[in-house]
Amino acid sequence: MPDFWLRTSGTWINVVTIILGTITGLLVRGRLPLRMQKIIIQAMGLVTVFISIQMATSLLKVKAGFLDGVVLAVILLALGGVVGEWWELEGKLESIGDWLKAKFQGGGKFTEGFVAASLLFCTGPMAIIGSLNNGLNGDNTLLVLKAIMDGLIAIAFTSSFGLGVGFSALSILIYQGSLSLLAVTLTQSLPNPAQAPPVLLITGVGGIILLGLGLNLLEVATISVASFLPALLLAPLLYYLAQGLG
Repeated sequence: MPDFWLRTSGTWINVVTIILGTITGLLVRGRLPLRMQKIIIQAMGLVTVFISIQMATSLLKVKAGFLDGVVLAVILLALGGVVGEWWELEGKLESIGDWLKAKFQGGGKFTEGFVAASLLFCTGPMAIIGSLNNGLNGDNTLLVLKAIMDGLIAIAFTSSFGLGVGFSALSILIYQGSLSLLAVTLTQSLPNPAQAPPVLLITGVGGIILLGLGLNLLEVATISVASFLPALLLAPLLYYLAQGLG
């Protein structure tokens, strides 16, 4: 049991900071004019675009057989998007948000807050690499840093979207916790997760997906971001397949 807590500690800290950030956001929400709430969301959108571009550059470090990272990303996003639409992931994620909204009597933009915060908090490189590090060797440094950032973002998001942002902590618990526990079984195959090509590919594809979220926050486009999430699951499979064929 102590080993379980050690290898998932970063996730639990992350959950706590999101909840604290949500509570703080609810406390200051009524004091922020609508125009200020909007500018905060725009700020988060701009930062999200910046982070997503940095993440996407990870693709330049990946090559599997005769395919480079950018080509792999194109294939993954196309396949992942088709699978995501087939599974109706966007609608299902929104349905979860609507169910939580009804269950806990959330108002306003509850579902939008839950979906946007879940996607933002789960698709970043720190979520992937940090969870792997935590599970592989008990090092939660990256996840603690991510937790602090997520807590601050939760304050801003909650001031605009409301209580739904806090329920993204459930997404974090399931996603990061699962990655950390999975990483325990990968100790031998991924001795250096930060530089492992499959992780770099996941990070790069995640960056492109995150870019879509940033554009949505800035109201530049309306992209079904959740539909592309299967690409993250398919990334390691495609990498090893391309590596084998090459």
